[in-house]
Amino acid sequence: MFEIKIDNAKYWKNCVDAIDCLIDEGAFTIASDGVSLKAMDASGISMVSFFIPNKAFSKYSVDKVATVGINLDNMSKILNSSRQDEQLVMKDDGNKLTIEFVGRNSRRRYKLPLIDVRKNPEKEPSVAFESTVNVKGDSLKEILRDANLLSSYINFKTDKGTFKVLARGDAGELEEEHMDNAEFINKLEVSKASSATFNLEYLTKIINPCPADSQVNLLLKTEEPIRIEYSIGDAKVSYYLAPYMES
Repeated sequence: MFEIKIDNAKYWKNCVDAIDCLIDEGAFTIASDGVSLKAMDASGISMVSFFIPNKAFSKYSVDKVATVGINLDNMSKILNSSRQDEQLVMKDDGNKLTIEFVGRNSRRRYKLPLIDVRKNPEKEPSVAFESTVNVKGDSLKEILRDANLLSSYINFKTDKGTFKVLARGDAGELEEEHMDNAEFINKLEVSKASSATFNLEYLTKIINPCPADSQVNLLLKTEEPIRIEYSIGDAKVSYYLAPYMES
């Protein structure tokens, strides 16, 4: 049995958006230390790993570890109905998950059926990353919007002191170069020059839920999956996206 409560229902909506951007359904693990989820998208080229500690909740009562398989699209639609200043309570109810919005003078309760979800990946990809770029979330969103004007793919290159972004398509080319002291970059660590190309549609889905004022870590190695990390309040979310390989 479990019952967990968040004082700001809209905050949980933001967390679910960061998962729902890649997968339609998933299994939350509700344990004593917090709530986690790890899943591959249907295509198998991306992965999301999410964790929110118990301290993010105003009430956290968990008798034993529970696995809650849920349709995330349906959960997101329900959470979208949350109103200003409403609290959110989630608890198990047999084969259903109860989602309750608590206002100053009202309560509104939904019940979502639990579903069987395919087995989650046990391990994240093992990559010895060669570059780490820490950038501003809102600035990265702008770069992806610019690249989308011309291409379906984007290339990230790092070298000592520089981070380059390239996008090429039939409509033209985009090239941006940022030095490690640029306003856009908070930190640039390069042990070896790296270069990899990624699907822009997936990258955009991953970055869109990122809070505008959040910092984003991009971990790179040449022609290896990229790891993308950012925080939503106390929650931590990370993604892996396989590189695009030209045939």
